[in-house]
Amino acid sequence: MQQSRRSNPYPFTWEIPLMLAITVLLLLVLGMQTGRAAANLAAGSGMSFPPRDALFTSVPRILAGDASAGLPRNTGTAGTAGRASPAAVRAWVAGTELMVLAVLGWAGRDIWLRWGPHRIHGMASKAQAQRLLGRRRLHRVRAIIRPDLYGKERP
Repeated sequence: MQQSRRSNPYPFTWEIPLMLAITVLLLLVLGMQTGRAAANLAAGSGMSFPPRDALFTSVPRILAGDASAGLPRNTGTAGTAGRASPAAVRAWVAGTELMVLAVLGWAGRDIWLRWGPHRIHGMASKAQAQRLLGRRRLHRVRAIIRPDLYGKERP
């Protein structure tokens, strides 16, 4: 009902969807790097992230299970002796990606409900009304607010 009375003069263009797609892609890549780092940490090799130039180029090798993809070579240690196994890398990456997707889904739902096209304009939630008006006052004037529920009894 309110949606039909309001209009949005700003046209839908490609900038906002592109920004959202790039943000989701970046978060998924960072989740993948975090999963690999967590797998290496669990294997006893320490937590390390690749340099910025190897952030995206190491993704295919991480998906293949390579625990040292994109990481700088450490000449002081025994090479890849303490690195995680390919199965562990895949499991940690899958777990972190599921968490990233869950957070993205929750954030997307919250954004959609708050700023989406079917949001309710100008209505306070129950908690906001209680905080602003106080519980006693709301209880005292309940017959005015909701006469269908708390109005006078009819004979």
